Amino acid sequence: AAHLSVQASRLVELPYSSSDDDDGSLAGDTDLPTAKQDPGVWCPVPPKPGTFSQCVRYLAFLWNLLFLLLGLLALAVGVWGLLAKGLLGGERLAPLGSDPMLLFVLVGLGASAVSLAGCLGALRSNPCLLRFFVGAVLAFAGLEVLGGLLLLAAQHRLRDALRDALLLCLLHYQEEPDLRFLVDEVQRNLRCCGLGSYRDWETNPYFNCSAPGVQACSVPASCCLDPWQNGTVTNTQCAFGALRLGDAAAGTVVHLGGCVAQLSAWLRGQAGGIAAGAAVLVLVEAASVLMALKVLRDIVPVRVRD
Repeated sequence: AAHLSVQASRLVELPYSSSDDDDGSLAGDTDLPTAKQDPGVWCPVPPKPGTFSQCVRYLAFLWNLLFLLLGLLALAVGVWGLLAKGLLGGERLAPLGSDPMLLFVLVGLGASAVSLAGCLGALRSNPCLLRFFVGAVLAFAGLEVLGGLLLLAAQHRLRDALRDALLLCLLHYQEEPDLRFLVDEVQRNLRCCGLGSYRDWETNPYFNCSAPGVQACSVPASCCLDPWQNGTVTNTQCAFGALRLGDAAAGTVVHLGGCVAQLSAWLRGQAGGIAAGAAVLVLVEAASVLMALKVLRDIVPVRVRD
């Protein structure tokens, strides 16, 4: 009986010490790390973009290509202006802060870089370039809105800023051909002379009465009531000696009123056109962002098992 009880106890203990179970548990333990070490994940291949998505993609490419060409044109004009002035008679370039051609260079560089990113991003379906394009356009739009708000908040200072800008143009009139062109166009079209009056030209070192040369005590020909000779050629000597005359005598030769008041009135009259232009610019930027976001949304990353 004792012998039979020992055998029964061994039979009872047998399932807990089975080598098959131990091997199965070991095999199961070894299978778990194998499953964890397999990083491959099968992802379904995204469907081919539809006709609308393809149209948006190529429209975004052509849209940005147009602005890329415009940016390159502005950049070329600015660089040509700077090089032309630097090569004329070996003259030294003027400070860039007072050179209008610098504006063309900066605008051309910015527009070209952003538009190029938009073109390549849409053409190559590159998410990095598209994100850069969207971020840059949104940053430009934010700066434009901030600038508009600052202009609205500081309307009373615009007249002083305009006066300072015109004074800078007046001082560099003889040194900068592009500034001279702008000043002549303003004075000729608005029928004005100087900032507040024609006597403001006395601050110019070339037109001051103490300056040497034939232009002493004179004003630019664009100040003349009739700056044309025979109706076709500009009479460059029509305003010679105008600063030596009294106001009554000078009024028969040149315009006596300054350009600050005339230009301020002209800008107020163009407020509607300026607002419309700003609205069109915002719509263009919004359309560019929406097309880029549509192309970006159609890009689905695919992970493939090695």
